[in-house]
Amino acid sequence: MKAKNNNIVIWITLFIALLLSIMPLPIGFDAFRPNWALLVLTYWSLALPNRVNVLFAWVIGFVIDVLLGSVLGINAFATALVIYVSANNYQKIRNFSLWQQSLIIGLFIALFHLTVFWLQRMVLDVDFSMHYLKPVITSAIIWPIIFLLLRKVRRQFQVH
Repeated sequence: MKAKNNNIVIWITLFIALLLSIMPLPIGFDAFRPNWALLVLTYWSLALPNRVNVLFAWVIGFVIDVLLGSVLGINAFATALVIYVSANNYQKIRNFSLWQQSLIIGLFIALFHLTVFWLQRMVLDVDFSMHYLKPVITSAIIWPIIFLLLRKVRRQFQVH
């Protein structure tokens, strides 16, 4: 792929992540659905922080709000917050081993879900339950696979 066309690789990976986010799962597994879009966004913000930034993350979060039918802006704000933290610390995070990155990604996903809960609590008066934090486990476990897969894609298509 030409250098000026490699932005489409980022968009394709995010489109696949959005599809995985709305794909139907059995009821027992749906609570453990990883945050696909946030994982892919986090990877790209760590790999290319000058391209995938907070505004980019806010747009993807807004798309997630529309796809999931949630209150507009809640996922957008939480996604932008997580990407802001990851983009500001990308040099430190890239130096960690893959399992240490998994723990940090778990913290980012927990930050995302707690922010979503806090905003929903203000707007909709929902109560806290542990199902908000179930995706933290699966997202942290799946991070090494996402990282290695997207790194291979980035190198193969020469996305810089």
